Amino acid sequence: MTALRLGSLFDGIGVFPLAAVRCGIEPVWASEIENAPISITKRHFPDMAHLGDVTKLDGRDLPPVHIITFGSPCQNLSQIGNRKGLAGEKSSLFFQAIRIIREMREATNGLFPAIAVWENVMGAFSSNDRMDFRAVLSAFTDTDVSMPASGRWAGAGMVRGRTPDLCWRLMDAQHWSSPRLARRQRIFLVADFGGRRSHEILFKPRTMQSLPAFGGDRGLPAACGDRGSFIEAGRRVPVTRPFQCFRMRASAKERTETAFRNSFGLPTDPFPTLLAGGISPFAFWYENDPAGGCVRFPTETECERLMGLPEGWTKYGADGEEILSSHRYRALGNAIALPCAEYIMAGIAEALTKGGANDGI
Repeated sequence: MTALRLGSLFDGIGVFPLAAVRCGIEPVWASEIENAPISITKRHFPDMAHLGDVTKLDGRDLPPVHIITFGSPCQNLSQIGNRKGLAGEKSSLFFQAIRIIREMREATNGLFPAIAVWENVMGAFSSNDRMDFRAVLSAFTDTDVSMPASGRWAGAGMVRGRTPDLCWRLMDAQHWSSPRLARRQRIFLVADFGGRRSHEILFKPRTMQSLPAFGGDRGLPAACGDRGSFIEAGRRVPVTRPFQCFRMRASAKERTETAFRNSFGLPTDPFPTLLAGGISPFAFWYENDPAGGCVRFPTETECERLMGLPEGWTKYGADGEEILSSHRYRALGNAIALPCAEYIMAGIAEALTKGGANDGI
């Protein structure tokens, strides 16, 4: 029986391959164009082929894989981006991934890939007057998918009776680990070309792999929450809260003292999304020494933990040289949270193994 195999388009720092390995799936090849993420991924997956620019790939020439994952560029879909949608220069690369998937399926008589996974920002639901997500569903199914009667896309849904069978779900990384990860709302879409298993993959409750306190190259560290030993000093564990920059600016302008104090973080405030273009600061202090607290930016290691990644995942490249801090922050801001990816990979492994998808390669 052949092991399940994965190809990763727009790979970034190899989070989908890492999740795959943890679920017994072999990452075979990846496509990425930024040098730092490529070097980071080569260090962790030296046997995985790196294929470069997706626009220069032909799915008929690629080694067939059971699973293709891709988080196509979100710059034109994000709510803080230019909102040009799928017509934008970066986000339109989504259609290159669809082309590659179709080419591989044509070359393998519809056998591979059996599953495709697309990931993107929540803004894809609303960009281009909500027509972009409709275009995504239509591109996968090669047919015209109707808008919902409400005129809005739900946070979870499906398209049945077509090939592939589609399900999507908005997943927030902060709810997928305890202690909490960073707030990171992402759309995950699963397309099943070989059956009607997408709902089992994306909606079925399952036990996740444990999160060890410290991670090696392919382990998971403990993530930080409201109280985190990740910045423990002198054996005292500080209280940590996300620092609300916008709240502070508004309260300072309006001279509202209570709101100004609350800008240092409320117990209910989730940790903010890590952004590729900038890192949000946080406040921390000790319960018996509030005056000794401060506001600062998270370190690269703390950002890795907030994403559920092993400590030091982005620290070194394939040549052993340290990756620049600016490149690490950018790569982490573009990445996906590992527990979310692992949940999906576990569902795929379960569905394809049960369905006999190991036959054929």
